[in-house]
Amino acid sequence: MAEQKNAPAPQEEQSLSELLQIRRAKLKELQNAGQDPFQITKYHVTAHSADIKADFEVMEGKTVSVAGRLMSKRGMGKAVFCDMQDGKGRIQLYVRIDELGEEAFAKCKKLDIGDIVGVEGEVFKTKRGEISVKAHAVTLLSKSLRPLPEKFHGLTDKETRYRQRYVDLIMNEDVRRAFEIRTKFIKHVRSYLDARDYLEVETPVLNTISGGATARPFITHHNTLDIDMYMRIATELHLKRLVVGGFERVYEIGRIFRNEGMDPKHNPEFTSIELYEAYADFHDMMDIAEGILSSAAKEILGTYEVEWLGTKIDLTPGWPRLTMAEAVQKYVGIDFMAISDDAEAVAAARAKGIDMDGVEQTWGRALYECFDQRVEENLIQPTFITMYPVEVSPLTKRSPSDPRLTERFEFFINHSEFGNAFSELNDPIDQKGRFEHEIALREAGDDEAGMMDDDYINALEYGLPPTGGMGIGIDRCVMLLTNSDSIRDVILFPTMKPLD
Repeated sequence: MAEQKNAPAPQEEQSLSELLQIRRAKLKELQNAGQDPFQITKYHVTAHSADIKADFEVMEGKTVSVAGRLMSKRGMGKAVFCDMQDGKGRIQLYVRIDELGEEAFAKCKKLDIGDIVGVEGEVFKTKRGEISVKAHAVTLLSKSLRPLPEKFHGLTDKETRYRQRYVDLIMNEDVRRAFEIRTKFIKHVRSYLDARDYLEVETPVLNTISGGATARPFITHHNTLDIDMYMRIATELHLKRLVVGGFERVYEIGRIFRNEGMDPKHNPEFTSIELYEAYADFHDMMDIAEGILSSAAKEILGTYEVEWLGTKIDLTPGWPRLTMAEAVQKYVGIDFMAISDDAEAVAAARAKGIDMDGVEQTWGRALYECFDQRVEENLIQPTFITMYPVEVSPLTKRSPSDPRLTERFEFFINHSEFGNAFSELNDPIDQKGRFEHEIALREAGDDEAGMMDDDYINALEYGLPPTGGMGIGIDRCVMLLTNSDSIRDVILFPTMKPLD
C-alpha cells in the first residue's frame, strides 16, 4: 500500500480542531461585544508596503492607512512587532500600548496570524533600519478562522498547493510573482499587436462543429436547442471568417478546451493567442512570434537570457529557421528531398528505427514521423521548423514549389513546441477536399480528426485574401519566463481530479 503524503496524525488533527475552536470562540466574543469584523464593508487604504519602502524619504513621518494579512507577531511586553502582507509585499508594524491604550492594545495582542487588519499609523525606521509603520489604530477587518501553515514547505504534496491556490499565494512570494509575470506577458502581447493595428475580438466558445485544430473536443448539450455542442479546440475558423469580412488584422486571447491527456506541459483547459493578418504569410508570422517573446523577456525580465528546465535559453532575436526536411537530414540522416516515392520514404524511415505503424504510409507522413520521433528532442535554443507535410496540415496553403509541403512552421524551445503558424489555405476547393480527408480519418476511428465546416467553405468562396495566421500557447510562454517545470504552476486553478 502506497504511503499517503501529508496525512496528519490523530494528535495533529486534534490540535487543528482545537485551534479552529479557539478562533471561533474569539470571533464569538467579538460578535457578543458588538465588534463583528465581518460587518465591516470598507477600509480606506492610502498606501501599500512596496510604495512606502520605495519612497521612504518622502513618506517618513507621514500618517498612512495600510491593510493586509498578519503573517507574524512578536510580543515584547508593552510592544508588539507584526509583519503585514498586502498586495504589493510586506511591511513591519510596530504596536505600542502607550499609542493604542490598554484596551485596544489587549485586543491587538489577541489577533491571530492570518487575520486581516487595517492599520493607521506613522511611517518610520527602527533602530535596526527596518522601514515600519508605528500604529495609532488597529482595526480587525476579517477574522481568519483557519490557521496558516507554519512553513509552507510542510505541504510537500504539490497537488495540495494546486487545490488550495489561495494558501499557496498567501505563503509563497515566488508563486505570486509568477502570476504577476503572466499578467505582464498578456499585457505585453496585447500592446505588441495593438501597436501593429491588430483588432482584438471575441469568438464563440460553444460550437456546433469541432474544427480549427486536430484534437479531441469536450462535448456538452444545449437543452433549449436539444443539440450537442463542442467547446472550442481553437479560434481559427471564426477569426478567418472575420478576415473574409474585411478585418485585415485580428487576434483573440482566450481559453481553449481539449479533451486530452494531462502532463507537465498540457492541461485540458489552457490559454492561447491566435492572430491573423491579411496580405501576409508565414514568414511575417515568424517575425511576430520572435518579436513577441524576445521583447517580452527583455521588457519583463530585463534580459534575453533565461533559464528553463535547467537549461540556459537565449531569446536574442535572430532565431534559426530550418525546413523540416533540412532538420531531418541534419539529425536523422535522411535526405527526403531526394526521395519521391511513398514506399521508398517509409522504408527509409523504418531503416532508421522510426515507428511507422498506425499512420498513413506516405512520403509526408514518413518525413513528419522522423521529425517528431527524432528531431524535436534536439531543438534546445529557439528554432523555427518550416515546410510541414500536407498530411499533418489540413488548413495550410501548399508550397508553390513542392505541393507535398505546406507553408507552415512551429517554433520550439528546449524541445517544446510554443507556437504554430502558416500561410492560410484560402482555396475553398482544396480546403473542402482536406476536410473530406479528415472526415475519412474520423470514420476510420480517429476521434481527433476534424469535421466538415460547410459555412467556413462558404466563407472562403466569398474570398479570403492571402493571409498569415498563428497560434501561441500563453501558458508555455509563461512557463519559460518564470522557469516553471509544470503548466500547473502557471495556471491559477489547474484541472484536478476530484478527491474521493
